[in-house]
Amino acid sequence: MAEADEQLTLLDWHPSPFTTRVRIALAEKGLNYESRQEDLSNKSSLLLEMNPVNKQIPVLIHNGRPICESMVIVQYIDEVWNHKSPLLPSDPYQRAHARFWADYIDKKVFPIGRLMWASKGEVKAASKKDLIECFKILEGELGDKPYFGGESFGYVDLSLIPFYSFFYTFETLGNLSIVEECPKIVDWAHRCLQKESVSKTLCDQRKFYEVLLELSRGGPEPKWSSVGSIDLTPLNS
Repeated sequence: MAEADEQLTLLDWHPSPFTTRVRIALAEKGLNYESRQEDLSNKSSLLLEMNPVNKQIPVLIHNGRPICESMVIVQYIDEVWNHKSPLLPSDPYQRAHARFWADYIDKKVFPIGRLMWASKGEVKAASKKDLIECFKILEGELGDKPYFGGESFGYVDLSLIPFYSFFYTFETLGNLSIVEECPKIVDWAHRCLQKESVSKTLCDQRKFYEVLLELSRGGPEPKWSSVGSIDLTPLNS
């Protein structure tokens, strides 16, 4: 099917790192799409229709058919539009390796980071230590490569870079310095930001922090999708 005939709609929420992944993938492929911003306290009938199981963003609607879950969507985009900017390696082993690290990021970075900013005392101190250790493990995987997959921006980079928007929040609410603890990760993030697909897509760090503080004051409970239901409230800090 010709690209001109494609109809792409993304059910979106700009601060979400999970919808950010999809927007970066679409930008990498040079695809035009409609972004429909969701009110997570009053979900649209379209979202409920397109994702009746989890009722969460992101959802990519391709010619009327929904694809759900951020990294599932990214893989779909990479497979359907495989003529430009491949995100997953062609080698089966390297592809499995990339999926392993994307899964590690999903299971570690957001859950640990949220626990750190939403807790106090010993729990906060332990989660801060765990978050730093998580980034150090990722630094070990990155090694001396410019990107996780080697010389070019790819699947693992795309899965992690949206969380760069969280760094100011992590540092402010966790009382830590990521650049001091994990300088290779910060250098890698700055390298990713040189790509227009990334720099024009990420949520500003301080704006994300402001959104988080606003949500922490009460009101409806937003949920960000990728692995299960991930909420931002209560913070109690």
